[in-house]
Amino acid sequence: MATATKDFYEILGVKESATQEEIKKAYRKLAKQYHPDANPGDPRAAEKFKEVGEAYSVLSDKEKRKQYDQMKRYGGFGFGKRGGRSPFEGARPGGGPGGGPGGGPAGGPFPGGGFSFEDLSGLGGLGDLFSSIFDRERGDRTRGPSRGPRQGRNVEYVVEVGFETAVRGGRITINVPITEECAVCGGNGAAPGTSTKTCPECHGSGTVSFGQGGFAVKRPCPNCMGRGTIPEQPCSACNGTGTVRQSRKIQVKVPEGTEDGSKVRLSGQGERGSLGGKPGDLIITFKVKPHRFFRRKGMNLEVTIPINIAQATLGSKVRVRTVEGKKVLLRIPPGTQSGTRFRIRGQGVRKGNRVGDLFVEVKIQVPESLSPEEQRLMEELATSANLPH
Repeated sequence: MATATKDFYEILGVKESATQEEIKKAYRKLAKQYHPDANPGDPRAAEKFKEVGEAYSVLSDKEKRKQYDQMKRYGGFGFGKRGGRSPFEGARPGGGPGGGPGGGPAGGPFPGGGFSFEDLSGLGGLGDLFSSIFDRERGDRTRGPSRGPRQGRNVEYVVEVGFETAVRGGRITINVPITEECAVCGGNGAAPGTSTKTCPECHGSGTVSFGQGGFAVKRPCPNCMGRGTIPEQPCSACNGTGTVRQSRKIQVKVPEGTEDGSKVRLSGQGERGSLGGKPGDLIITFKVKPHRFFRRKGMNLEVTIPINIAQATLGSKVRVRTVEGKKVLLRIPPGTQSGTRFRIRGQGVRKGNRVGDLFVEVKIQVPESLSPEEQRLMEELATSANLPH
């Protein structure tokens, strides 16, 4: 029975109870630490970088994570560590179930011969996850690395925008760090005028395998980064990696009524593809900065304004600024209490055909000190109202 010992939670350094945000934070930290651009020529870092990416690809997907956790409850990929029967028990890849070479009596969970990940469909979708882990490159085992065009990766980027820009909408300019194919060497990592040779680690296949028993997982070779070749003389512009880290200036349209955490997708603005492949997309996540005056609650806005005792007692009219920069007149009726809220319709957030309201809360300010005349008047007021003083 084959048993893979990889623990994706251990790889990312998080607990099994970690939230998606904690998993994402751990991944970003490790990806930055082990990125090939930060560790040129270090195959161990490259291997760790891909291992971290593999762990994140499973744990960041709710459905895959659920399936993975189900496998761990059986004792890991090989199962059987906690007394539960392994779904691989008695199975041999490419042969019938049984204990002897060439197969034996149909006594395992895969009777009739031939192992298939589809046979795990009764275990809550485990077959899909096993298939994605163990068979993701089965079709390329005899063909070597892909030489055709490859689409560029999508790039995710978080952008801070001002509160008023998010509410009103507008355009901002950002600088996005993107890994792109080296223009000097064309992405093969070799210095101009020199050639490449077959990678001795993967023998030109572009992938390496690891595992136990009859099962193996294939992944891109860390020595050649999946290209199948290595440069005889590394390109000085990219140190032989075939890629460079650049900053790209991009104009982004902020839609009207943008909320914190909302996203926009810019097609073709991600990493460039290799060998003529299409570029990936740029996925922008907006983080809205707080405002010193306005607060947002869905489509409505809230503000708090100060008024004095006289305004609250006798009534008054005050001007309130809206998020559009205008000022509207608000009537404060006599006898208004501190904390009273007023609604100004149609002055909230606009989004398409919808528009919210502006809620104004008044807060009565008590003077910290009084002039002699103000003191006298306040004492007269207290006397007339039979207030102790």
